[in-house]
Amino acid sequence: MMLTPSRTVLIVGVAAGAIFAAACSPAETAPAPAAAEPAAPTTQETVMVGGAAMYPNKTIVGNAVNSADHTTLVAAVTAAGLVETLSGPGPFTVFAPTNAAFAKLPAGTVETLTQPANKATLTKILTYHVVPGRIAAADLIQQIQAGGGSARLTTVEGGVLTASLRGNAVILTDEKGGEATVTQADVFQSNGVIHVTDTVSMPN
Repeated sequence: MMLTPSRTVLIVGVAAGAIFAAACSPAETAPAPAAAEPAAPTTQETVMVGGAAMYPNKTIVGNAVNSADHTTLVAAVTAAGLVETLSGPGPFTVFAPTNAAFAKLPAGTVETLTQPANKATLTKILTYHVVPGRIAAADLIQQIQAGGGSARLTTVEGGVLTASLRGNAVILTDEKGGEATVTQADVFQSNGVIHVTDTVSMPN
């Protein structure tokens, strides 16, 4: 399913303890209009992710832990100590890789990253998937069009994800040249929105 203004599905994401400082710092992201950060719709139709209902009155973490498609992401968020942060008020926009996305990484990568000694590296990767604010699909597409075909999204990690359109799909290009496609969009949580991706994005 391609990224469209319609509400689809979503999963978990991540952020670091420093997320709030980053959210308050100047961002390279094209500023979204005030309407881009409304309160999460309480009348939103409940959508399914990984066989579980995603409720708009629950937090990102509160919903994500129930998705069978995001057990790897949830485990990584837990190992990085980011559960409490992502349960905070936010709002956050999370580009959330599925289990299949993590499975694309070289064998042993996830196991290595979730070891305590690699917590800093894991946190860096996870927070690279989080952008301060609530950016809906329509707002992101508008930013891409206003930017002449691309939009630079400054992440909580401090790096940049470049969003562009390929047909009806939103493509995220990371700092190493890797590409992730947004496969599900606009699942609004009480503290943000998640857009599901098919690849883990990597910062420098």
